[in-house]
Amino acid sequence: MSPADSAPDQPIASTESRGPDPAEILSALGQAAFVWELATDAMVWTGAAADLFQDIPAETLSTGTAFASLLEPSRAVRADALLNAAAAAGPNCVPYRIEYGVRAATSAPIVWIEESGCWHAGADGRPVRVEGVVRINNERHARDQQLLKLSQHDPLTGELNRINLVAALAEAIEEASRFRNSLCFMLIGIDHLSRINDSFGFDVADEVICTIAQRVRARLRAGDELGRFSGNKFGVVLKACTIDDAHVAAERFLAAIRDEIVPTRSGPVSITASIGAISSPRHARTADEAINRAQEALAAAKHRRCGAFSMWRPNVERDAQRRVNIRVTDEIVTALNERRIVLAYEPVVDAATRAPAFHECLVRMRQNDGQVLLAPDIVPVAERLGLIRLVDHRVLELVVAELAAAPQMTLSLNISPDTTMDGDWWAGIESLMLAHPGVAERLIVEITETVAIQDIEEVRGFVTRLKKFGSKIAIDDFGAGYTSFRNLRSLGVDIVKIDGAFVQNIARSADDRAFVQTLIDLARRLGIKTVAEWVQDEESALMLRDWGCDYIQGRLIGLASQHRPWDRPAAAEPAAAGTAS
Repeated sequence: MSPADSAPDQPIASTESRGPDPAEILSALGQAAFVWELATDAMVWTGAAADLFQDIPAETLSTGTAFASLLEPSRAVRADALLNAAAAAGPNCVPYRIEYGVRAATSAPIVWIEESGCWHAGADGRPVRVEGVVRINNERHARDQQLLKLSQHDPLTGELNRINLVAALAEAIEEASRFRNSLCFMLIGIDHLSRINDSFGFDVADEVICTIAQRVRARLRAGDELGRFSGNKFGVVLKACTIDDAHVAAERFLAAIRDEIVPTRSGPVSITASIGAISSPRHARTADEAINRAQEALAAAKHRRCGAFSMWRPNVERDAQRRVNIRVTDEIVTALNERRIVLAYEPVVDAATRAPAFHECLVRMRQNDGQVLLAPDIVPVAERLGLIRLVDHRVLELVVAELAAAPQMTLSLNISPDTTMDGDWWAGIESLMLAHPGVAERLIVEITETVAIQDIEEVRGFVTRLKKFGSKIAIDDFGAGYTSFRNLRSLGVDIVKIDGAFVQNIARSADDRAFVQTLIDLARRLGIKTVAEWVQDEESALMLRDWGCDYIQGRLIGLASQHRPWDRPAAAEPAAAGTAS
């Protein structure tokens, strides 16, 4: 047996049995690998590095220091990644991933690189060797940059979005405060943008918005900021800007917008804008304060006229009124919670017999000191502060409770314009009517004439729903607005209450007599009952009776009282009729 025969089996080397070369795989994938010895700063690359880093000399890739000189935006990005990982990782093989840009020269395009790998620690736990892989990642970087831009800018105009505009404003205010400088924040509001939406479509309105953004941008100084604050508003941060400078800048912006038509795919569009501004930090020390006051100034400008400019200034009366509003809001809400909202009852009688027909329920608010606020003190404030629906809900509950307790009585209540379209109010009245059968037929709901003329179709639906319950509808203060009798007929109201401003002087004014007599005659022809308000004297009452007025109310009959008139002894009624509380 030959020695060869007696030798153990050995694997036979073959080029066909070898695995693929890792360097070739990386090259095929457009990647290159490296080993970086930190002690010597030497970097050894696979052959594909030359393809990735074209126009970069091999000696520049041979050391970590030389390679770092090419990195953007920070040359220390690789060293920072290793040091930060080392501080938290301990003596292990620690993976990392970073991204940076590389360019061979200042004029060369930047190439974005994604580097991933791991570093190995020495005895002291600090990195001694790095093994990694790099690849070109221009597409992903471009996508990330686009997403970043979209997160910071308005997609329609390309200007800052609201979040970043507010951040820029806050930074500018802080800087102005630190250097004792002044800036101006403006809100530019496009006038009547909704009309363009309705007339031409939203795509044309978008073209208008873009054009205005471009015109404002073209007239900004270097360092100023422009952003889209909302659908029809732009915010402008003008740094190092005095109040006098703000007036000049505002006129420049307004002229740029109004003096040239905006060409669109649907034809030329003429547009104006209004501007509200605030000087900071003099009158606003925070971004929120600046924004709120700029919006106040913009509202004041639009209220004056379209295309106007208004600079916010301190106003002692306005600030005092706001403090009052805050206090009154708290008082109304507390009164509702503590059940201090009560009713007063004003009689309405038959004009011919003076027999009680029904009582109008008026809201009152008891204060903690025992005083009572009347409806004129409560209702306008509650409407202005958005609390009137809560008050109307409570009044409805009280009126229904009184009707349920007094089956012989008919009561009327007034509701505000906001309440007529309030779904919660409808849910409340439906549940109360179901819970108290027979009450709806003795309820009269009064709505003002101004409500009736706002939207005839909406009011017709309101009237129809109430009539299904069996309730009656009255138009209050008729004559103060512009409701035609054709509308009255189409609404199907039951009662018209003639505005007392025309009734109180009929004994002395021929014009008022003619007006009131005409209203009564037309209402009678339409089959609508009439109530004359503010009847002051017997002479007026007799005139109204002779003209065919159905009911009267006012000082002659008796003003509102918190005492339930139907609970009084019959003998006391005449004596109390002429008193008021």
